[in-house]
Amino acid sequence: MSTSASRLARLLSLVPYLVAHPGVSVPEAAGVFGITEDQLRADLELLFLCGLPGYTPGDLIDVSYEGDRITVANADAFARPLRLTPDEALALVVAARSLSAVPGLQERDALARAIAKLESALGPEAGPAARQVAVALDPEGETLERLQGALEKSRRVRLRYHTAGRDEVTERDVDPMRLVSAEGRWYLEGWCRRVDGVRLFRLDRVLSAELLDVPAEVPSEAVSRDLSEGLFQPLPDDPQVVLELDASVTWVSDYYPCESVEELPGGAQRVTLRARDLDWLRSLALRLGSGVVIVSPPELRDDVVRLARAAYARYAVAAD
Repeated sequence: MSTSASRLARLLSLVPYLVAHPGVSVPEAAGVFGITEDQLRADLELLFLCGLPGYTPGDLIDVSYEGDRITVANADAFARPLRLTPDEALALVVAARSLSAVPGLQERDALARAIAKLESALGPEAGPAARQVAVALDPEGETLERLQGALEKSRRVRLRYHTAGRDEVTERDVDPMRLVSAEGRWYLEGWCRRVDGVRLFRLDRVLSAELLDVPAEVPSEAVSRDLSEGLFQPLPDDPQVVLELDASVTWVSDYYPCESVEELPGGAQRVTLRARDLDWLRSLALRLGSGVVIVSPPELRDDVVRLARAAYARYAVAAD
């Protein structure tokens, strides 16, 4: 199935190819790109709508047919494949070196060759900087390697895990499903026997990971989460929370997915969001202090007030 991203990548390569091969036949061009003739014709119809800013007829790419022969005109700006800037290439080197540092990585030699070619292509200015890039794994690298072994052997693992929202350590037996990197962190996704559900475990919060002599048995109903929209994806039946944020803490609406954001006078915001677990919202509200007003639910507001008073009382005792 062709996705929007794969089609865009194909179009960016298709135009330089057609410019370099005027009069190429539809079957030949389709074969080069590994698509059907109907897909190629659909791509060519889309090219009629592409061009340079202004998008008047004189700015758009012109595609014409003579029989099944293709001719492209007015595409000089797209005649060469897109090239990486030095900054983009250097960022790619850093990402590739990060990947090469992952324990148990297959095809490490192929990745090393690709990094060497990329460094060479950077040229004399950026090349030395790229070769000085060194990437070291975070302390959870050992945990990552152990969990990779559990995945390869299809073994259940016992985790001692720190849940930051509740500030508690729990022990869980987990059947691993996959390891995934998201938003700069490594996560284990697996079927948690403690809650009988799919959960994500941040590796830097795993205090210990023990491979059990028990085969992993992931139930058929276990489905990996789609992380394309972010790590935190609330469900429609999760509790709804309404907050009023002072202008100094409106970063909350950028950091957490909100159902609605209403601008208030003075740069403040009224936000509506859903939270599967209210513990982290209690911690967030305490951290924001006077910068947030909990409009609803009232029980959450009462909990935060009680916790704040208890914390204040402890400070008062310590001061005395």
